[in-house]
Amino acid sequence: MSEGAYKPGLEGVPATRSNISFIDGNQGILEYRGIGIEQLTAHSTFIETAYLLIFGALPTASELKEFDETIRIHRRVKYRIRDMIKCFPESGHPMDALQTCVAGLGLFYPISDFNDDYVHGTVVRLLAKFPTLVAAFHQMRQGNDPIDPRDDLDHASNFLYMMTGRVPKPWEARIFDVCLILHAEHTVNASTFSTLVTSSTLADPYTAIAAAVGTLSGSLHGGANEQVMQMLRKIGTVANARPYVEESLARKERIMGVGHRVYKIKDPRAEVLHKLAEDLFDRLGHDKTYDIAIEVEAVCEELLGAKGIYPNVDFYSGLVYTKLGIPEDVFTPVFAIARVAGWLAHWREQLSNNRLFRPTQEYTGERNVDYVPLSERGE
Repeated sequence: MSEGAYKPGLEGVPATRSNISFIDGNQGILEYRGIGIEQLTAHSTFIETAYLLIFGALPTASELKEFDETIRIHRRVKYRIRDMIKCFPESGHPMDALQTCVAGLGLFYPISDFNDDYVHGTVVRLLAKFPTLVAAFHQMRQGNDPIDPRDDLDHASNFLYMMTGRVPKPWEARIFDVCLILHAEHTVNASTFSTLVTSSTLADPYTAIAAAVGTLSGSLHGGANEQVMQMLRKIGTVANARPYVEESLARKERIMGVGHRVYKIKDPRAEVLHKLAEDLFDRLGHDKTYDIAIEVEAVCEELLGAKGIYPNVDFYSGLVYTKLGIPEDVFTPVFAIARVAGWLAHWREQLSNNRLFRPTQEYTGERNVDYVPLSERGE
């Protein structure tokens, strides 16, 4: 390997070729299969967007109807999976529960052949069951029986119903559905890379997706929106926003939810989420946390905007989820409910031209070291 070829974190190193999604971080562009995220959030649904990502084109009316209906009837999970959830500690994090459940699903749907039927069945099962698994653990850790999914409810409405026991208003479900679209795909991020690496070994897809869930759980990836809410509570008041940001920057500490590895202007997903948050809080009433967030964004834009550092998708997603009644530690599982569409799209694409991932390294240790017998090593 040539001198200087090593890139920490593989930053800027192409790891695959894909036509699933496109990002231009300098112009704030995100496209799924060439369609701008703004158009999809304005006109599409999560299930239609998932179909687009996974199968490569927008479905016809009949294709979408069949896909949606098939997902609805596969929402239930095996009773042994539910029995397994009963054994989880109530204090466990929902992401750990989700990862365990997803890996467990592989026991029930073993690989026979990576043919079209198996791939399609895997796509349907994982899209359908992710919300059920997240909601089931949430209910059962409180000592409740899981709320069974309802076939008459759309994807977003059904999840909110299983979480809260209340059928959401159509506009609430629509806001949540748009959040799922925004989080569905984002090129080769850390969790998607986990999917690619694991699936390149021809491991079963449930193992590959479980690996992605584990990767997403980290605070530098999917867990950031939880930390945003913790930060806003720590700030406490609108008046404290500027001193907090200034002091954090002086200590070279991160402002959670601000800045992105790719985007050098405001994350286009954050633009959409900001508008969703405004609509939601206008309908349900403003609160202190939302007002603090607005002030933090304004201060960060003033102090960091010239450096290309702006709020990302995590900055507003937690505010939206909280207002919809979703607990803080379920924010990242909600991210997974959406991102499984992107993971599956990349899994399917990887299978079409598979090559085992085997990167190299730059060795930095000693060479030609002699073995020292135990009796001569001293204490």
